[in-house]
Amino acid sequence: MKSVADDLRRLLQERILELSPDERVALTARLAASDLDLFCAARHMRPDVARRLLARERHSGRRPSRVMQGAVQ
Repeated sequence: MKSVADDLRRLLQERILELSPDERVALTARLAASDLDLFCAARHMRPDVARRLLARERHSGRRPSRVMQGAVQ
């Protein structure tokens, strides 16, 4: 059974595929900026503080790669 969400998802995918690569990159940048604004508003933080927090959370819990350790030494 088809749902409205499925139809919207398919329509959005079609519209994105019609964009040029440059337009897709621009869309990604706009969405990232919008997401950062929403995150800052929800947490009552400045954008620079939010970026540092997100970067730190992105790396927390990751184990160091043995390949990268060998490359650094």
